[in-house]
Amino acid sequence: MSDQPRPTSTAHPKRHWLWGGLAAAMAALLAACGVKPSVPPGSSAAAAGASSATSARAYRQDAAKHLYAQNTARIYQGRLPPMLYAVGTLEVNLGRKGEVRSLHWMRAPRHAPEVIKEIERTVRAAAPFPVASRLGYVTYTDTWLWDKSGKFQLDTLTEGQRDGM
Repeated sequence: MSDQPRPTSTAHPKRHWLWGGLAAAMAALLAACGVKPSVPPGSSAAAAGASSATSARAYRQDAAKHLYAQNTARIYQGRLPPMLYAVGTLEVNLGRKGEVRSLHWMRAPRHAPEVIKEIERTVRAAAPFPVASRLGYVTYTDTWLWDKSGKFQLDTLTEGQRDGM
């Protein structure tokens, strides 16, 4: 055995800094070129996708498409009848990961409390919503158009209503 101290390598910590710096530079280069890094499968962003919306109004489109994708069998196909069972306007507050933080009724269909509960359940069940990568937290508002059949459309994606009775 030798009494001499073992040489310590200072290159090892420097290598980590070097690789970290190179990875950061590569990410910045890809971002500048408009290339998005891939999202690991199974993450909440992969499940719901990501939104590049720059305003709550633009994000509303992504949220409506997400709700439609989660509820394909419940979407009213075609133009809605002239008389709807319920109409309600709901404000949805989402967190940075697309989780529902809170719901606030701007105009609740009070004559149909079962519709209020079902809309709230539907929104919560659709989480996580697309991550608003440019906004972080986002609060958007949409109007729910509810047919007596239990099917619905959102005002953002509605096909309109038929004329007359």
